[in-house]
Amino acid sequence: MINFNGKIISQNEFSLSSQNRAFKYGDAIFDTLKFTLDKIYFIEDHYFRLMSSMRMLRMHIPMHFTMNYYEDEILKTINKNNLNGDIRIRVSVFRKEGGLYKPKSQYVDFLMEVKTIDTIEDVFYEIELFKGFPVYSGLLSTIKTNNRMINILSSIYASENNYQNCVLINEKKNLVEANNSNLFLIKGNQVFTPAITEGCINGIIRKKMIELLSKNNNFTIEETAISPFELLKADEVFLTNSIVEVQAVNKYRKKTFLTVKTEEIRKLFIENLSSM
Repeated sequence: MINFNGKIISQNEFSLSSQNRAFKYGDAIFDTLKFTLDKIYFIEDHYFRLMSSMRMLRMHIPMHFTMNYYEDEILKTINKNNLNGDIRIRVSVFRKEGGLYKPKSQYVDFLMEVKTIDTIEDVFYEIELFKGFPVYSGLLSTIKTNNRMINILSSIYASENNYQNCVLINEKKNLVEANNSNLFLIKGNQVFTPAITEGCINGIIRKKMIELLSKNNNFTIEETAISPFELLKADEVFLTNSIVEVQAVNKYRKKTFLTVKTEEIRKLFIENLSSM
């Protein structure tokens, strides 16, 4: 069962018009949230990021689309699917159909989908650079729009070459993020992550990680421009997203990374989860 504009319907009942703007122009944004232990994690942060993205894309935000409404609709969708355990939630928001590049309307539809998160296997995690196409730095790249072609191509490249993930670069040849995650490098007790101005997604776990490490006396955290050469100089590398939260990286080219401080940071994150 899915939630389309507040109505619970079966997937078979849902269909897209040939004039759907998400289909024709990628005129849509999406969000991915995690539900576990009867709680949607960081719902407030996710809601305000979604609202900010809609405003940036000149989408009309309905008056009734409050944070309470957003949370209630997600919970309603989960309950109607009778799911247990950890749950992945995907929310898509797209402008109503009609128009060419210029939309006929700024009003929106939304679609909510939920599914149980598969058990994540503990695998040797190797990454590689994806140089095929750059992510262009700037605010538009920080929004989770439906235009994910670079992520798709880099994911195919990773699969074809037996990597677990790829790191994207921007037009300045600086590191941006991984296919589905924000990127962090550890050197000594210093932690570095690409600045938002480099074009990375404004990730919720990224934000929480920066806040957490900024208050911790054992680490310093810096948002900055990072050259690919820094991957080879790093002691450890880890990735973050809303589903996995913290993923240690084991290898990049000839460099094998430690995971000791990554595990320390993961433990710190889990211990502070309820207070974030």
